[in-house]
Amino acid sequence: MPYATVQGTRLFYRDHGAGRPLVFVHGWATSGRVWEAQFADLAADHRLIALDCRGCGRSGRPADGHTLAANVADLLCLIDILDLAEPVLVGSSIGATFALAAAAAAPELVGGVVSVDGPGHWPGTGMAAELRELSARLAADRAALVREWIPTWHGTAAGPEMHQRTIAQILDSSPAIDNLFTEAAAYDPRGLLPTLDLPVAFLHGDQETQIPLEVSRTLADLAPHGSLHVVEGSGHMIHEEQPAAFNRLLRAVVRDMAA
Repeated sequence: MPYATVQGTRLFYRDHGAGRPLVFVHGWATSGRVWEAQFADLAADHRLIALDCRGCGRSGRPADGHTLAANVADLLCLIDILDLAEPVLVGSSIGATFALAAAAAAPELVGGVVSVDGPGHWPGTGMAAELRELSARLAADRAALVREWIPTWHGTAAGPEMHQRTIAQILDSSPAIDNLFTEAAAYDPRGLLPTLDLPVAFLHGDQETQIPLEVSRTLADLAPHGSLHVVEGSGHMIHEEQPAAFNRLLRAVVRDMAA
């Protein structure tokens, strides 16, 4: 299995297929396993890379470095190690935050960004307080909070099996990554988007409960080359809940980015 040592941490990644590279970045506390349906389909015409972020899945679990900056550096280092030519970064939830920040930090390395139900912009809203409360509840009883919270992520197409699979991945992750929520409460990409001179597509489930649709609409409007795509019948994890629709849409979005 392929690993890369990045900033002193051993990161697991999958690398499969050939064609324009797509780099998949999972959301908080899950792993690259959430992209299984994409690897089963899109590898026919794309090179697909999915990493397990630090502290998650099969990657190393350092005690520190669980910050936006460290995860962005991990992503950019992996792009360099694999010598990827202008990959499209596909990020889910906080993975979309990493992808957008990576594109802003090194736009010459990135061909486009696809944001899947993320990122949020929290300052000045009641959602910032909700994130702070979430952090406190995770610290008090992580397992109980995760089992209660995760079923609210998904739309009606998901069922108990998907809930339990997601819960298992999260409870297998390092609790140290929960520090990301403290930084997330202060994160606001609205000033960043107008400066990003590359295509950015925002995919948003119409049954999303974690991040309001208005957030993705606002960010798409701010990006010079932004677009918004709403996927029916899906909550926070479109790629798992509606994989066929997601794959069709992703293919079309990536094709448009290359035009």
